[in-house]
Amino acid sequence: MSSIMTNAAAMTALKTLQQTNSKIEETQSRISTGYQVAEASDNAAYWSIATTMRSDNKALSTVQDALGLGAAKVDVAYTALNSAIEVIDEIKSKLVAAREPGVDRTKIQSEIIELQNQLSSIAESASFSGENWLAVDSSAADYTATKNVVSSFSRASDGSVAVSTIAIDITTLELYDANDQSGILDSTFTTTGAGSVTVSVSDLDITTVGVDDADIDDMISAVDSAFQQMTTVASNLGATKSRIDMQTSFVDNLMDAIDRGVGQLVDANMEEESTKLQALQTQQQLGIQSLSIANSNAQTILSLFQ
Repeated sequence: MSSIMTNAAAMTALKTLQQTNSKIEETQSRISTGYQVAEASDNAAYWSIATTMRSDNKALSTVQDALGLGAAKVDVAYTALNSAIEVIDEIKSKLVAAREPGVDRTKIQSEIIELQNQLSSIAESASFSGENWLAVDSSAADYTATKNVVSSFSRASDGSVAVSTIAIDITTLELYDANDQSGILDSTFTTTGAGSVTVSVSDLDITTVGVDDADIDDMISAVDSAFQQMTTVASNLGATKSRIDMQTSFVDNLMDAIDRGVGQLVDANMEEESTKLQALQTQQQLGIQSLSIANSNAQTILSLFQ
């Protein structure tokens, strides 16, 4: 039965065309944004996961910056320590030379003083971003014996987050301490020879009246002890530097992995969406033709009255 009041065919064609147009808009949005899930309304679960992981990746980016800053501080201290070790080695050689009969100890002392000044210069220059781990003042208000380098950010299954750090005990690194002279180079000791002088590695004096070979031997032992201690400290600091470098590489790879994981959840498959758009555009054209045919039925009924 044909009716001029209700065109069921046109209604069906119109409904189908509207659905096709809606799908075209959705597909075009995915192609233009690159996302299959751009808003919570697209897929609430995936959108929530992706948003959280993107936030965590921003936190990891900050961790990466913190690791870079920590690596720079460690590298400065490590480089300075290596230079200081070379100078300490020179001081030890000068003291050994002073044990030889007939040498001019005054001239050797002058050389030792210059080497000691160089040690002080190295330690005071080992500063980065306002922090110096070799020349310190433990009485300062902002002094802390342990320095922490932010190394990671993690989220537990219950949603709680945690920040981990790499702790560095700088009391083992300190060459000078302006507060109590507890640094490696300014800790005092008393020789056991006839001179019996109280000195430190940073304040040796082989020209004091009464200083004999036994006193110089004690000085050599003290300098060698400082040398060994500094070598151990540099080795430990080098291990810390290596760990920070590895952690930096890991965080970088982790951020890439998270980006890939988020992409799997929300990124649009451009090949698939492009193919789908072509098919929908074909359906749209057919829908328009179908609606046109359905609307022409009313004109056919009018012809019956002519």
